[in-house]
Amino acid sequence: MEQIVAPQALVRVVNIEEAAALVKKANRILVMGCSGGGKSTLSQKIATHVGLAYVSIDRDVLWLPGWVQRDKAEQRAIIVAKVQGERWIMDGTNPSTFDVRLPRADLVIWVRMPRVLCIWGAVSRWIKWMGRTRPEMAPGCIEKIDWEFLRFIWTFEEKFTPRVLAGLAEHGPDVPVLQLKSRGEMRQLLDLLGRPA
Repeated sequence: MEQIVAPQALVRVVNIEEAAALVKKANRILVMGCSGGGKSTLSQKIATHVGLAYVSIDRDVLWLPGWVQRDKAEQRAIIVAKVQGERWIMDGTNPSTFDVRLPRADLVIWVRMPRVLCIWGAVSRWIKWMGRTRPEMAPGCIEKIDWEFLRFIWTFEEKFTPRVLAGLAEHGPDVPVLQLKSRGEMRQLLDLLGRPA
């Protein structure tokens, strides 16, 4: 059984019912988690339901066509501009921009699926979009998968959780955080929002 670290450093962890009420009145939501966990799909469903602009870090900030990574300074400038918007939901985990994103967020949804489920999510996504670019990815970034990416997913929780917790504590201590650890919890949140999962 995979162990998920409890968020001791977080000031305000909320349950699904509280989060659903917050989502309905939130102007800005940050969704983070491991690749393949379902954060983009969840973000798009919430965006549609509550009328928030959907911002994909992968599509809108990180990648240029052909899997070329945008310059770090340019990435940061784009994020600074995007977070100034009044109503958005943004999916992406990178703690290096928490100082910009968290102070503007009304709610954080942390998708913390077991790593086997994240691997399955990434592989099934690759099969579904093979030879094509999925909508939440930058144009010209044909869906791909390799051992390096699978290793990134497998070690994500142990490598990124301490950084995420530290970033939340430093830059968003008053921002409520909902952790979703199963597909069932995702469906429950969407059901509470009145949108079929």
